[in-house]
This record gives sequence, structure tokens and C-alpha cells, in this order.
Amino acid sequence: MSNNSNTIASSPIVCYAPTMITTNGVWQGDNPLDYSLPLFILQLTLVVVTTRVLVFVLKPLRQPRVIAEILGGVLLGPSLLGRNKEFAKVLFPLRSVMVLETMANIGLLYFLFLVGVEMDIAVIKRTGRKAISIAIGGMILPFVIGCSFSLLMQRQEGNASEHNGTYVLFLGVALAVTAFPVLARILAELKLINTEMGRIAMSSALVNDICAWILLALAIALAETNSSSLTSLWVILSSAAFVVACIFMVRPAIMWMIRRTPEGEPFSDFYICLILTGVMISGFITDAIGTHSVFGAFVFGLIIPNGPLGVTLIEKLEDFVSGLLLPLFFAISGLKTDIGQVRGTSTWVGLMIVIVLACAGKVAGTAVVAYFYKMPLREGVTLGLLMNTKGLVEMIILNVGKDQKVLDDSSFSVMVVSAVIMTSVVGPLVTSIYRPARRYVVYKRRTIQRSKLDAELRILTCVHTPRNVPTIINLLEASNPTKRSPICVYVLHLVELTGRASAMLIVHNTRKSGRPALNRTQAQSDHIINAFENYEQHAANVSVQPLTAISPYSSMHEDVCNLAEDKRVAFIIIPFHKQQTVDGGMEATNPALRMINQNVLANAPCSVGILVDRGLSGSTRAVNQVSHSVAVLFFGGPDDREALAYAWRMSEHPTTTVTVMRFIPGEDASRTTVVEPSREPNDPRVLTVMTDGDHERQQDEEYLNDFRSKTANHESITYCERTVNNGEETVAAIRSIESVHDLYIVGRGQGMISPLTAGLTDWSECPELGAIGDMMASSDFAATVSVLVVQQYVGTGPQNEGNSTPDSPAGQIDIDEQLNAGLQQINHRPHPIKGQNIF
Repeated sequence: MSNNSNTIASSPIVCYAPTMITTNGVWQGDNPLDYSLPLFILQLTLVVVTTRVLVFVLKPLRQPRVIAEILGGVLLGPSLLGRNKEFAKVLFPLRSVMVLETMANIGLLYFLFLVGVEMDIAVIKRTGRKAISIAIGGMILPFVIGCSFSLLMQRQEGNASEHNGTYVLFLGVALAVTAFPVLARILAELKLINTEMGRIAMSSALVNDICAWILLALAIALAETNSSSLTSLWVILSSAAFVVACIFMVRPAIMWMIRRTPEGEPFSDFYICLILTGVMISGFITDAIGTHSVFGAFVFGLIIPNGPLGVTLIEKLEDFVSGLLLPLFFAISGLKTDIGQVRGTSTWVGLMIVIVLACAGKVAGTAVVAYFYKMPLREGVTLGLLMNTKGLVEMIILNVGKDQKVLDDSSFSVMVVSAVIMTSVVGPLVTSIYRPARRYVVYKRRTIQRSKLDAELRILTCVHTPRNVPTIINLLEASNPTKRSPICVYVLHLVELTGRASAMLIVHNTRKSGRPALNRTQAQSDHIINAFENYEQHAANVSVQPLTAISPYSSMHEDVCNLAEDKRVAFIIIPFHKQQTVDGGMEATNPALRMINQNVLANAPCSVGILVDRGLSGSTRAVNQVSHSVAVLFFGGPDDREALAYAWRMSEHPTTTVTVMRFIPGEDASRTTVVEPSREPNDPRVLTVMTDGDHERQQDEEYLNDFRSKTANHESITYCERTVNNGEETVAAIRSIESVHDLYIVGRGQGMISPLTAGLTDWSECPELGAIGDMMASSDFAATVSVLVVQQYVGTGPQNEGNSTPDSPAGQIDIDEQLNAGLQQINHRPHPIKGQNIF
């Protein structure tokens, strides 16, 4: 009795008034902060705003969102702002802790349910021995170090208790786990997610996560049952029985719901509510039998079949749960952390030792196994550093340990600080230690004009949404794939990198036709890929390779350009950032897409075409034969020559007609056509060459004469010339034929100044399309005609012709030879001289 009295006396007692939920209003003299609901709303707002600000501040330092969320709680907690007693009393009083923690745990419950829904157990089955061995090898040493450190801490503090074994297990598991979602985000930001290193790291982290959940269930069972080992056994057996019941009873019931819903129809609200209620029931059951409620929610999510039901649940829950409620859980962890509890030099030294030893153990264990599988030492060390990423599972372990009195305030604070430090150093260390060396790719056919008609044409087409697909497929079909000159199409679905784990998983799932999707992003990817695979099956001489790139919009062009170079692509097709509306106008879908297009144009290692999509259906001549009428507007310059080269190829298609309209300056027009100087003449990295109009006109005449002589007998090709004197006459000539054709191909005309387009750039909305392309992409132009704006690759360097070796000096790249031979010009775009890639 005396022990209970001492416990009660040492614990704070908080009294709750049953009517203090909502306030009657400040006009009646009530203080809103005295009532639980307005106080909770203010706390939630404060937590979300603080974490979002920290996310923005830490983003340049390559820190994952979990670091900002934990630091947000530490900032508001007793370590910093909470040291002010008045601040803590007003905003985070003791009476509000129960409401705050309850809502945080509800958010955690549903987030772990979503993690279970998104996790594909089949991935574990497909994971090879290498990933499993690396995962286990990377867990053993940190686990041993964590156990040894926990024994050392207990001996120093002299607080041995009945929780000795559980204490050791908790700290060992906390140091051994790897946070799968956080690791996925770090790999994506470091551009490693699509590399062999990234695939091994993700597979190993997934195996590590499963092992961590098993150890967590065991640790919780031991922590919550201190009466006898028999009770712990009952808890473990009950948990196993719950898992079996979910697999053989609940899963068939959910499958019955899916079968009752017609394909393509949305699931009824009754079914959705039933499943969401099942999450809470599962959490209640596992909490009642002695395991944490999150274990039940996670298992319940795992039994949800992959498919439309999972997509629906994620769409309804993910934004609210991961964006609003989950930060509460990390903030609670920070609020419980009092760095002031870590007293004394010896404790801080011990903290540094455990961080160094745990990281070293993870790195050593991983590197040894990686070396056994003949991986380079640097890759093994990098893999070990990546496996040190901490996150949600470790926070759950530490919070359960603190709630069950297994961890005291000092131990909890030490482990939270160590988790933050270990995770925050991963990104910078990996960046400094490991940077995959890009191969120096040398290939000739970087333009359509240089590609031979008896060789394969490689095209990289970028897709943002399924809406881009039909016109791109029709464009590829009109590109005349033949047995002599087949087309290899790399379809790249561009996906914005978000903080969600679901956005990362699609990279690692083996995608098959008809395979159900896990989330909206993958559903779109599967729809896009199925459309192109269907096109490949029904089209001759076409091969399709689907890929997905997940990146922030700011660096997405790097994925596009790197892939184009690795695959030796001659032409990149990217969708315009505006789409046609119902009334025929053009509206921007996402301003960030315009930035991607501009960056691709500036850095592409080959020719680029921006597709203004207004449909490309053509007209049906015969069964399964669609005819297209293509018009090329030729003003002169390398971009126009590339546009003509593409149309020339299309003219070989039996159902495609091509009209080439060349615009010639009249007597009243100035006959000067020059190349603009670089806009950054003082940039030492920029290499520019000035050429005159005579040189360009000579190349135009030679190419046009060659084109006309070789196509003189082609009935599908029409060549005509229009004499115009200024921009107004040019626009009038184009408008006279605007509704005759299905597709217009125009050169971007970048770097060229012509009197025929004078004045058009003054009203330009999208300069990246050039004067003519911008006019034809505007809402004033014909609402039924698609436009392809082409920019020819005119970069310099050994890559250009494939004749030089990678060892050639960057400054001596045969520019004089190019100028004298009249082969090409160098436009105003910047060309980096140093580095491995010269564009």
C-alpha cells in the first residue's frame, strides 16, 4: 500500500471538468484556451506551421521531413520554448496532453494502416538473397551494440529493475531498424533510387522493416507483461491468432466486398466505412491482448488486396493523415524530449559513442556482406550509411518504451537525439562519399537530320498524365516505323517527388500488364504503360520501353537528359504545359511543367520537340489506316532543318501527306538573318560562336535542294514558297491554311533573327516556343491543330560526331573544322566546358 501511495504522490493529478469541451465565446468572458477543443485546434495549428517552416528551412540541407517534424516538437517542448513556464502552461498544459496524444495515436493508427495497404508482400518474395543478407547483416552488429550500450547505461545509473531484459531489447531494436519511407525519400533526392545501389538499399530496408515489426511486437509484449513469462507467451500467441484470423477470416470478407463491386465502379460508402471501422477494431483488439494498437492496424492494412480498393482508401486518407495528424505524433515525441535531462559530460560522451558505434556497426555489417557479394568497398560503405536512416518505427519503439516505464526521460532523450543526428547526417555523407560516375556517352545520331533512314530511330517521349498519350501515340505512328528503320520508344512517366512513401514504392514494383495499382500515381503509370504496350503489340517495327522518373520539378529535367544520353536518343518529345479547354482556349495545367520544358531545351543532349496537344486523330481512309496531313513552316536555320528532317521521315508513311511551305523575304524585307550572341557573354563556362546569315542560308539551300531532288516524284509531298515582307504578312499566310492540316511542325528558331518574324516576339507569351510556335500555340490559332515545335541539337564536343575520344581536351573540340565545313552552328545556349557532359 505504501508503494502505491508513493507512486500517486509523485505523479501529477489532473482534474477534468465534463463541460469544458467547447467555449461559450469570448464575449461571455470565456478564455478559449481553458477549453479542450479550441486549445487542441491551436496546438495542431502551431505544430503543423512549425514543422512546415522547418521543412522549408532544412530543405537546402537535404534533410527528410521526419527531421523537421521531430525538431518541431523539440522546439515547442521543454528543451527550448517549453522552458518558459508561462508558454508551457498556456499552450501545452498537462490537462491537454491526453487529448493531444489520443489524436496523435489515432493519426498513427491510420498511417500504419496505409503503410500496410501500400506494402506489397510479393516484393519480399522477389527480393534476392543479396538484399536479405545485407538487411540481416546490417541489423546484427547495431543490435548487439545497442544491447551493450543499454547495459552500460543501466550500470552507470544503477537503476536495475524487472525491465532489464526489455530495456536491452528496446534499445537494440531502436538502433538496428531502418526507416523505409525516409530512406526512399533520401534516395530519390540524391538521384540514387533508380540505380543498382538504390534498388538494393530499398529491398534491404523493406526486409529490415518486416524484421523490425516482428521485434517490435515481441518487445511490446515483453514490456506490457511484467508479471510472468507465461503472460508474455499468452500475449505472443494471442497476437499470432489475431494475424491468422485476419488472413483467413477478414481477408475473404474484404475479397467478397471487392467482388460485389462492378469493375470500374466506385466502392460504396458503406464498405469504406466498414473497413475504416475495422482499423479501429483491430487496434482495440491488439491493444487489449497486450500488443500496441498500431500492430493491429498495420496487419489489417497488409491483408487489403492490392487494387482499386487500396487506391480508394489511400486517396481518401493519405493527405489528411500524413499531412495533418502524423506530424502530431512526431511533435509529441519532441515534446517528451528534454535535452536538459541529458546531464553531465559523461552522458554526452556516451551519446556520441553510441551514435558512432551504431553507425559504424551498421556500416561494417553491411559492407562485409556487400563485399562478400563482390560489391566495391565504397558502395558497401555508402549502403551502410543509407541503412542508418531512422524514422517512424524507431519513434514508436521509443514512445512505447517510455509509456511502459522501460525508458526513463534521460534514455528517451538520448535515443531521440541520436536518431535525429544519425538520420540528418546520411544525406550529406552519402553525397560527399558516393557519387555514381556517369559513363561518357559518345554517339553520332543526336538529331533526326543525322539519323540514317536505314538505322533505328530512338525517341524519348515524356508523359505527365494519360491525357498526353493518344496524340503522342498517333505522332509516333505517323513517324513511319519501318523494317529498315524501326523506332525504339522510351516512355518516361514524369512524377513529382512528394513526401509520401506511396510515391516511392512504384519504382520498385515489377510492373506487369493488368497488375492492380497501389495508388493514384501508379494507377496513372499503369494506364499509360498499358496504352503504349497495346500500341507496341498492334504496330509493326516499334519497340516500347516504359520507365518512371520520380523527382522534384526543379531537377526533373536531369532525369530526362541523363536518360536520353544513356539510351543514345535522337529526339525528345515533351508535352506543352498548356492544355486545350472545352471552349478551344489554352490554359496552363501546372506552371512547373513549363520550367521543366525550358530546362530540357537548355540541357538536352539531342534534339527536342515540344508538342502542343490539340488532338491528332486524322481522317480514316481505310480499315485501320488513319491519314495525316502535316505542314512544315520553313523560315531557315538549324531548328527548321530539323523540323523538315522529321517531316521528311513522316512523308514516307503511305497515309501521310506533307506540305512544306517555305517563307522567302520579299523586296521590302531586309535580307539579314543573323545569330544572336550569348545572353551571358561574361560567363566563363559559356562557349559561343558567331556565324553570319550567308552561312545559314547556304546550309538551308543545300538541304532544301537535297530534299526536293530526292522527293520530286513523291505524290505525298507538296512544296511551295510564299514571299512575305514582315511579320503581319507571315501571320496572314499561316492563317490562310490553318484549318487544312492535322499537324504543324515548326522550328523553334532560337538564336535566329528574321524580318519575317519581326514584331511577333513582342507579344510572345511562351518564348521557349519561338515566335512562330508561340503564335500557333495561342488561343487565337486554330483550335483543332496540334503543333510540334522542334529544336535541333547543335552542341559541341566529342559527343557531337563521335569521332573524338573522351580524353580530348575540352577547349579543343574542332570548332574551326565545324565552321569551315559549314556543318553546324553553335547557338546562344550555354555549353559547359568542364565536367563529363558537354552539351
